[in-house]
Amino acid sequence: MDYFDDQNQNEEETRRDRLPAEDRREGRSNRKGWFFAGFLGAIIGIVVFLILAPVLSNLGVLPYSVTTGNGSDQVDSSSNANNAISRQLNVNVNSSVTDAVDKVSPSVVAVINYQKANFYDNQYTESGLGSGIIYKKANGYAYIVTNNHVVEGASKVEVRLENNKKVSATVLGKDSLYDLAVLRINDSGVNSVAEFGNSDILKRGEPAIAIGNPLGFSGSVTEGIVSSANRTMPIEGGNVSIEANLVQTDAAINPGNSGGALVNIAGQVIGINSSKIAEAQVEGIGFAIPINVAKPIINGLEKNGKIERPLLGIGIVDLTTIPSNQVSQLNLPKSVKNGLVISQIQQGQPAADSDLKVGDVITEINGKKINDYVSFSTYLYTKLKPNQRVKVVYYRNGTKHTAYLTLGSKVFS
Repeated sequence: MDYFDDQNQNEEETRRDRLPAEDRREGRSNRKGWFFAGFLGAIIGIVVFLILAPVLSNLGVLPYSVTTGNGSDQVDSSSNANNAISRQLNVNVNSSVTDAVDKVSPSVVAVINYQKANFYDNQYTESGLGSGIIYKKANGYAYIVTNNHVVEGASKVEVRLENNKKVSATVLGKDSLYDLAVLRINDSGVNSVAEFGNSDILKRGEPAIAIGNPLGFSGSVTEGIVSSANRTMPIEGGNVSIEANLVQTDAAINPGNSGGALVNIAGQVIGINSSKIAEAQVEGIGFAIPINVAKPIINGLEKNGKIERPLLGIGIVDLTTIPSNQVSQLNLPKSVKNGLVISQIQQGQPAADSDLKVGDVITEINGKKINDYVSFSTYLYTKLKPNQRVKVVYYRNGTKHTAYLTLGSKVFS
């Protein structure tokens, strides 16, 4: 039984093997027909192409030119590859960003800080390098704004123009509070002046371009957006801390970018790059001084060489930092939880000529609530002016008082 089953199975397998062989014979016959038809079609296609090639070439359809000579069609194979390459490389790389960079770059310079190696010789060594912006030309001079910390402590300052020419620079004035400085150079070789924009109308998400000399790489460009048009951040200068509104951007800002331009898509300077948050876990948080904040300071430094700010003439301590046992001795009402305790009255200053005394607690100036040192200094240096008459509300031994005085002036150099 098993034998016959195996025999039948072998016969079935033999039949299955034959069927494909028979099909392959039929396939060879069919392929001969298809081959002949394909060959005939190719001949017809070549003839039609040779007839139509000159017309298609003239219409620009073909990626090469076809010329007719001596009654025959000829393909200009020598120009075929060149034409194809030309079409591939003829890409328009111009954009709004490149236009903005082209507009501003010639006015962005490198600022080099030189300091004496020692007091007794006249040798200078390069101590630091930053960036600057040429914003004005007048009477044979060009004027540059940069950061104060770029030229701080310099015995000599040089500016390297876009053409790599180095020129000597004079520091006209510095303001350590807002970290700005103005330089002056001879305008020979200066062909471009930056245009200031309007930082008050910036919008989050609009393009922002940083141009400067990070790590000495001249004319470097980075692109990002305005992350915040009005970011409140603490800044320090001249032993004073205030809260300032800065432009925040994710355009890369690195050492050497300080004093360089933050530019909008129109090629206008909207800020002066000044700082970044440099922490291992932080990326893309840089800050620029808004140009509308910087402009009056720049003008003051250019004309007067300094910026005068109001002075009260007192030493102060935050009420919240004083130990509770000392606070209780002030006999303040329970409603008074914030303010400034006067720790010192400076002789010859406005406070010395007023009713204010050491131990008084200031809670208000000209109607502005004073909660701590930063709110006080921010209001004093950004909202008030020298020689301005002010009203000061304070507490002494639990009793509310008012003093009037005229502010003095102080220079942050």
